[in-house]
Amino acid sequence: MNELATTDPLAYLLACEQIRQLASRYAVALNHRDLEALVALFVEDVRVGRHGSGREALRGDFAAQLEPLGRTVLQVTNQVIDVTDARRATGIVGTRGEIELDGQWVVQVIEYHDQYECRDGQWLFVRRRHRLWYGAPFDVSPIGLPPANWPASAVGTGDLPDALDSWRAWTRRTS
Repeated sequence: MNELATTDPLAYLLACEQIRQLASRYAVALNHRDLEALVALFVEDVRVGRHGSGREALRGDFAAQLEPLGRTVLQVTNQVIDVTDARRATGIVGTRGEIELDGQWVVQVIEYHDQYECRDGQWLFVRRRHRLWYGAPFDVSPIGLPPANWPASAVGTGDLPDALDSWRAWTRRTS
């Protein structure tokens, strides 16, 4: 069992609930295109890949990613949270995305691999890595799709589940 859960169960439960709300707030802010609310969910010194760091850089990155999209509906599904201590946690958040793109309705099944940190009593994202299971037009089966090469394309297969050690071990066992 987690040390924080043992030493301060209330702090552990509050951390888990705030982190759950963080994932849901991300989905709502993205769907509403509320970039101010979206970037406020991240630490102030967030790294933004090649784009630098900070919320202003993150705002620009989100704007560029969202520009080609019409409506989006992100639905948070499964969520696993591992609280390391009173300040740090990691998690995996399952998400189903429905996206209006180039005149078609695309369905994506996503996992976000997250790092969280508590700053000034508020849990925030330090890093959020988008991992794609698949993306396909609503009426198309994901089986046999070519690679999406996310983020270049929202349509096609992603790197999951093949990138997971547990999945590779499972498929070696069955082949």
